[in-house]
Amino acid sequence: MSNWTTVTEFLLLGFSDTWELQILHFVIFLAAYLAALVGNLLVITVVTTDHHLHSPMYCFLANLSILDLVSISVIVPKSMANSLSNTRTISYAGCVSQVFLIFLFCTADLAFLTIMAYDRYVAICKPLHYEIIMNSRACIQMAAGAWASSVIYSALHTGNTFSLPFCHSNIINQFFCEVPQLLKLSCSDAYRRELAALAFSLFLCLGCFAFIVVSYVQIFTAVWIIPSEQGRQKAFSTCIPHLIVVSLFLSTGIIAYMKPISDSPSPLDLLAAVLYSVVPPLMNPVIYSMRNREILAALRKLLHRLVLSKNNVSIFLS
Repeated sequence: MSNWTTVTEFLLLGFSDTWELQILHFVIFLAAYLAALVGNLLVITVVTTDHHLHSPMYCFLANLSILDLVSISVIVPKSMANSLSNTRTISYAGCVSQVFLIFLFCTADLAFLTIMAYDRYVAICKPLHYEIIMNSRACIQMAAGAWASSVIYSALHTGNTFSLPFCHSNIINQFFCEVPQLLKLSCSDAYRRELAALAFSLFLCLGCFAFIVVSYVQIFTAVWIIPSEQGRQKAFSTCIPHLIVVSLFLSTGIIAYMKPISDSPSPLDLLAAVLYSVVPPLMNPVIYSMRNREILAALRKLLHRLVLSKNNVSIFLS
C-alpha cells in the first residue's frame, strides 16, 4: 500500500483458525461482557436510585462504571462478531473510532481514579472542610474537566496515529485496533511523533499514580490516629477498593504497553490485551461491591424492592 488513502480496512488477529475455538472465544467473551454489563449497570442504578449514595464519592464511582461499561463495549462486541462470522476485518473508520474511544475512556478512567483519590484525601484528612471543598459545583467542574481533557487528549493521539501513511501491511497483530500495532504498519519516520506522545502518556500515568500514592500516604497516616476502630474500618472500606482498582488499571495497562512488540502474533500480546481491556471493567464492580458496606446495603434494598414489585405484579395478575 503506497499511502494511507489506499487503506479501506484492516485485518485483526483472530484467537484461532479453528471454528470450534472461535465459538469458545465467542462464548467466553459473551459471558465476560454480560457480567461486566450487569455489574456496572447495577452500580449505576444503585448510586442513582439510593439518595444515601448521592455524594461526590459515589457520583465519581457512577462515572467510573459508565466508563467501564462503554470501554468494554468498544472492543468486545466487535471481536465476538468477528469470531461468530469467521471474519477478521474492521473498516478504516471503525479502526479510527476504536482508537479514539479507547484513548478517551482510558484517559477519563485515570482522571476519575485520580479525582476519587483526592476526594478520599479531603474526606479523611480535612473532614470539617469536606462539604466546602467538594461542593456540587466543584464536583461538576472536576468531572467536566476530566471528560473535556480526555476528549482533547484522545483526539490528539488519534490524529497523530492516522495522519501516518500505512504501507507495510494492513494486518494488525491484535484483536482490536491498538496504537503500538498500528505504528508498526507505518512506513514514515513520523511514527516517532506518536511514540513521543505515547511516552508522554506514560509520564502522565506515572504523574497520576504519584498523586494517588501521596494522597494515600497522607490518608493512611490520618487513619491510624483515628481513636475508634469502627471509624478506621469505615475509612479503610472506602479506600481499599479504590486502591485495588487503581492497581489493576495501571498494572494491566503498563504490562500491555511497556512489553516489547513482537513481529509475529504472540499469545502473550493477546493475553496482555485481554488483561487491560476486559478484566478491569469486569472486576471493578465486584471489587467495589464486595468491600463497600454502603454499596452492599443499597444493592440489597434494590433487590428487595425488585422482588416485592415482582410479587405484587404476580398477585395482581393472578
